[in-house]
Amino acid sequence: MSADNGKKIFTKACAQCHTVDAGGKHKQGPNLNGVWGRQTGQGVGFNYTQANKDKGITWGKDTLDVYLTNPKKYIPGTKMVFAGLKKKKDRADLIAYIESSTKN
Repeated sequence: MSADNGKKIFTKACAQCHTVDAGGKHKQGPNLNGVWGRQTGQGVGFNYTQANKDKGITWGKDTLDVYLTNPKKYIPGTKMVFAGLKKKKDRADLIAYIESSTKN
C-alpha cells in the first residue's frame, strides 16, 4: 500500500467532489475528514441520501474496499457518481491515503 500513490488517485478521481482537510468544505460529496470509524451518512453538515443514512456500516479498510469497487452496488441509491476502482492495488493505495489523511 502506498499513501503517496493513493494521493495521486485521490487527486485524479476524488478531489473534484471531496476534501480531506480538517474543517474542509463539503463539495458535491462530503468532506472525508473523520470518516474513519464513522457510520455511513453521519458526517455533520452534509445532506446524505437516505440510502447512505440507512446502510448502517462503519467506514474502515474492509468496507471502503467493497464500496470503492462499485459504490452504487454497495449502497443502492447513493448519489455518488464515481464508477469505482477495479484494481485492488489502486483501492488499497487510495484507502491508505484516506486513512492517513482523515483520521482524527
